[in-house]
Amino acid sequence: MKPIVQISLDLTNIDEALQTAEMALRAGVDWLEAGTPLILAEGLHGVRALRQAFPKVPIVADLKTMDGGYLEAEMMAKAGATHVVVMARAHEHTIGCVVKAGADFGCKVMGDNMICPDMVAGAKWLEDLGCDYVIHHIGYDERRGIAASGARAPSPMDQLRQVVQAVQIPVQAVGGLSLEQAIECPRHGAPLVVLGAPLTIDADAFRTADGNLEASLRLICDAVHAQTVLR
Repeated sequence: MKPIVQISLDLTNIDEALQTAEMALRAGVDWLEAGTPLILAEGLHGVRALRQAFPKVPIVADLKTMDGGYLEAEMMAKAGATHVVVMARAHEHTIGCVVKAGADFGCKVMGDNMICPDMVAGAKWLEDLGCDYVIHHIGYDERRGIAASGARAPSPMDQLRQVVQAVQIPVQAVGGLSLEQAIECPRHGAPLVVLGAPLTIDADAFRTADGNLEASLRLICDAVHAQTVLR
């Protein structure tokens, strides 16, 4: 597949999410993500608002589902999500329920391997259970906690190549990547590039002369879309 740019709307109110999404789409972003903070703050209303405003744009609902998989996926699909996220550490029956709901309601399933003891095996397990995508994910608290102890924080780049080679489905790398690393993910076989918004945009690494976020995003999108996905 061609490289895809997804913006994570890790915001806590609908109005700001809609404004950020509109700006991001003008800049060339392909997919919108209703981030976990937005879902916690606004729930289904946030997803419905995004769908109403942007009727043809793929919307990822970052549910991080651990239980009650069928109902959660059904509710988000009916609200307008085209993709939902289930955790690899959930029970296999939960993952199966999300996959079943995805098939029933026309929603793709993204399996997240965060905190799997074996990240590569976790990714393969998600594929075997029927997920459509793998999110290779190092968590925020994990990275910060390990770094605070004085040790090197893990990065998705550490095992990205192994994860890509272990599965046939598309892979997304998430968690503490620099913008340069995110832009280069397609070259490592991971075509789905996630950008956090708005706080994780690294103005020092990627900034136009006037610091305009939309212009910066446009440059990032152009750079990602120019990549060739290698496996």
